[in-house]
Amino acid sequence: MERELLEQINLWHEQDQFSLIIEHIERIPVSERDYDLIGQLARAYNNDARYREAIQHLLSVQERGVNDPLWQYRLGYAYCHIASYEQALLAFERADELLPHDESTLEFLREIRPEADKMRQDRQRHEEELAAFEQSGIQNHLRAASGTYDPATFWVQSDYAQDNHVSEPFDEEEILTIEKELGYKLPASYIQLMNTQNGGIPALTVFPTKEATSWAEDHIAISSIMGIGHDKIYALAGELGSRFMIEDWGYPDLGIVICDCPSAGHDVVMLDYRFCGPEGEPCVVHVDQENDYEITYLAPNFEAFIRGLVDEDTYDLYDEENED
Repeated sequence: MERELLEQINLWHEQDQFSLIIEHIERIPVSERDYDLIGQLARAYNNDARYREAIQHLLSVQERGVNDPLWQYRLGYAYCHIASYEQALLAFERADELLPHDESTLEFLREIRPEADKMRQDRQRHEEELAAFEQSGIQNHLRAASGTYDPATFWVQSDYAQDNHVSEPFDEEEILTIEKELGYKLPASYIQLMNTQNGGIPALTVFPTKEATSWAEDHIAISSIMGIGHDKIYALAGELGSRFMIEDWGYPDLGIVICDCPSAGHDVVMLDYRFCGPEGEPCVVHVDQENDYEITYLAPNFEAFIRGLVDEDTYDLYDEENED
């Protein structure tokens, strides 16, 4: 990398002009970008909260970077910010081997090790619950034709829901457009449910948990399920949709925000693709902004999540019994 260009990049970095760094380097033909320049591009992507693009560019020079502590640090930083803690831990451990006693690396290691342990436990639970669900033979029935999810009983009808949540019917082209924008394939069971009504407020809004969250000791609550579209404010690609919650509210880019919660943005339910990849079948998690974006595993897939919803009175009655 030319010295003049490096000085300019460092100046932009000090001024937090990360988009200028990205724009400038991306104008340089790929064939002319050397290892150091790709590293600077990845750093700018990280600082601009575009972590998946940072990972993509770092992995393009993996053969050389594997023995570079700075490359490992940048890779770990990116994985950490999309909540891929197992991969982040591997990268930071390697960075520590290559450059021992670096305080920034050690600080990340202290923070990530418990998160990576929890992620491994969640992965094991996911595999066990997914196997049990698949053996049950009840999957892929979230459709009006089955009689189980009749819009008249599953969804709450109101002017508010119609104005803010219920999107127009969609076609295959709209699905493909949304998937491209969000970067993930939508689960078949979710698409089936949206064919009964495209987003809205369900009658059952509480899901039991095995862990406490900022909402309750043993359950979480949702306000609505986002529909497939752009038109309504709470649609997947709407004004307050999935990308807004990730980019503006800081939720980890581990998948798709699928449900908002009564806390007005301070916790959400997400489709989590960390175990399956962007084309796979995601599990469902609760992400709690009030607790440093703590991730709580809920269900092995979207259909299991929907089938697990219960009436909010279930926990009101339980609380009353405890008070007696």
